[in-house]
Amino acid sequence: MAANKKKIFDLSLFQRLLQYIKPYRSVFIVSLICVVGLAVFGATRPYVLKEAIDIQVAQKQYDGFVLYIGIMLGLLILEVICQLLFIYYASWLGQSVVKDVRVKLFKHILKFKMTYFDKSSVGVLITRAVTDMERIADIFGQGLFMIFSDILKMLVVAGFMLVMNWKLSLIIFTTLPIIVFATKIFQKYMKRAFEDVRTEVSNLNSFVQERVTGMKILQLFTREATEYKKFKQINERHKKGWLKTVWYNSIFFPIAEFLSSLTMATVILVGGYNVVGESSITTLGDLIAFTMFIPMLFRPLNQIANKFNTLQMGMVAADRVFKVLDTTSNIDDAGKIEANNFEGHIDFKNVRFSYIKDEEVLKGITFNVKAGETVAIVGATGAGKSTIINLLNRFYEIDSGTIEIDGTNIKKMTLSSLREKIAVVLQDVFLFADTIMNNITLNTENISEKDVINAAKAIGIHEFISSLPKGYNYNVKERGAMLSSGQRQLISFLRAYVTNPSILILDEATSSVDSYSEQLIQDATDKITEGRTSIVIAHRLATIQQADKIIVMDAGKIVEIGTHQSLLQQEKGYYKNLYEVQFLKAEAV
Repeated sequence: MAANKKKIFDLSLFQRLLQYIKPYRSVFIVSLICVVGLAVFGATRPYVLKEAIDIQVAQKQYDGFVLYIGIMLGLLILEVICQLLFIYYASWLGQSVVKDVRVKLFKHILKFKMTYFDKSSVGVLITRAVTDMERIADIFGQGLFMIFSDILKMLVVAGFMLVMNWKLSLIIFTTLPIIVFATKIFQKYMKRAFEDVRTEVSNLNSFVQERVTGMKILQLFTREATEYKKFKQINERHKKGWLKTVWYNSIFFPIAEFLSSLTMATVILVGGYNVVGESSITTLGDLIAFTMFIPMLFRPLNQIANKFNTLQMGMVAADRVFKVLDTTSNIDDAGKIEANNFEGHIDFKNVRFSYIKDEEVLKGITFNVKAGETVAIVGATGAGKSTIINLLNRFYEIDSGTIEIDGTNIKKMTLSSLREKIAVVLQDVFLFADTIMNNITLNTENISEKDVINAAKAIGIHEFISSLPKGYNYNVKERGAMLSSGQRQLISFLRAYVTNPSILILDEATSSVDSYSEQLIQDATDKITEGRTSIVIAHRLATIQQADKIIVMDAGKIVEIGTHQSLLQQEKGYYKNLYEVQFLKAEAV
């Protein structure tokens, strides 16, 4: 990382970015042609003016003067046309490239393991997918082509000056190395400053996103003042990062402007002396042309530094985006078998798993679920119950052992077909800021509104949904804020049921709902689990007494397996102890 920071310009990174231009090669070529036109037409106008003055005005021959004026006007029109086309196509190219990179990035993120999201900040990922992308677009709209245009214009102008008057040109060229050196130093420090700015932007986005999401907790524990103080500190660091770039600009540009003005004064002094002295070295046309050439030479040099800042910001953003694209955190989807329908026989064979290396969560568990059975998994918090569900859906990769469905290792199945046949109802329900209908179907084309309504009637929640304003078209807002926790749970239950899964998983599905919603869910559970393999994870043991089998877990191991009645008959059994503790609490209430 340290080696990369020392680079003023990362050529390999830039070459990688240019690969995304290939589909838009024709637009890229048009933009380059416009850049060349801007340089040539702009630099030719002072030369034409010089010829008009020396040939027509100085010699008082006005017959061809109108022709020169017409040529200058034509060059100006061509320059304006090139400028118009350049601005449009360069910006169009930048946005097209960014669209492709952003789509690729989002597609890549969709395939990440849950481990990546466990360790990554949501705010940082949002910054990569949104803010950083706009900086990349600026590389093309304001950085790359503008720098090329400025360099080309400087070369053409320098060529004209050398041809017209090499002695006056030497005066100007002696100043250029000083500005070039200052520009190089400026670019070096600006790159560091922009890296700091991008880091603080990510921190700011992450902080705000987390605090807005957890606003209820902040207000419940009266942490407003503390979080406000933290935000001020982060915002202060962000401000200092930007002010550092402002400071560097405030030093560089006045120096560059001073050198430009000093050079102009020297040229006018020397050239004017020659013109007044009627020296053949310098003509009036030369002097006037050079006063036009000097801004054309020095202003692009100053602009190159400014545009290079934009390019640097874009490159820093591109580096961050490519780091996410280069992250290999995808679940291995090398399976070839399409899981069309499951009978539902599940086998866990000596499965070991750890979220953090050498800290096992599952310690060699083995169990089986027969097709059509309803199996409950119980145990204390942290026992590994939800982890079993995560592994069955292949959100994480197991360390060792095998998981099979209908005798086939799930690694041999395609991820999409595996997950399509397994429906999960989680304790923490996530709803999108959309209608109830879209939250149920998730915009799946083969699930019609009629299918949803029939499914809602079948599990007894159609009346509840119909009572809401606009019914199934009711917008639940972000995270389902317009619904109670029980109502959100019912929606997620219907979302799982309408897919007609081969395997149904209920993860603490009734732990945070009211008694009415719980009864609705319990009635629906009895209906949809009939003839379908179901795994139920629950803290409240009263909800799983009718399960065909109960698996009792503790500290990542299976300690007991049996029916409700058989487990209660085990003296000093783990399940019996759990049941008696809950029963006593219920009686106390």
